Amino acid sequence: ASRLPCCALCHGYLLLKNMKSRRFLLKTLGLSAAAALIQPLLGACSSAGEAAPPSHFVVLDGSSKNTADFKGKVWLVNFWATSCTTCVAEMPEIVSTYQKYQARGFDTVAVAMDYDPPSYVVNFVQQRQLPFWVALDNTGQIARDWGGITATPTTFLIDKNGRIVKRIVGKPDFAQLHAQIEALL
Repeated sequence: ASRLPCCALCHGYLLLKNMKSRRFLLKTLGLSAAAALIQPLLGACSSAGEAAPPSHFVVLDGSSKNTADFKGKVWLVNFWATSCTTCVAEMPEIVSTYQKYQARGFDTVAVAMDYDPPSYVVNFVQQRQLPFWVALDNTGQIARDWGGITATPTTFLIDKNGRIVKRIVGKPDFAQLHAQIEALL
């Protein structure tokens, strides 16, 4: 089931974010600065404290994972696309984060959006040798389960009890993310 935004501020921002002409609208109305101030609030209020939704991830290696498989681990769920320049730019830092904390019980699932051609995803993963789970969301169901994700990248930090600690829309502040991971491990 799709979740509603946690507050009117987030709801207004998400409406603008989902509009095809959002950049034009934000520039025309002079709201670029306001949007930049509002976006970090999404990570602080949206989804935080909620249980991670039950999800079935079909992984590129043919296996499958479920949300319950990560119980007892701190983990990231990163919604991304090969056509998203920010997603591609942040991926080396996602890899580095995974490699830094993997031995301590940290895991990562990168969920490719339903509009991303599977062949592009496979090519991207193979070329960059991504070391973590990469799942295809062919039907869009995983994105719907996690609150109707449309903006990429969107990253969730999940604690050992399966609760969402933070939702980040856009590229994370990796120093801050690492500090949060350290505190949770």
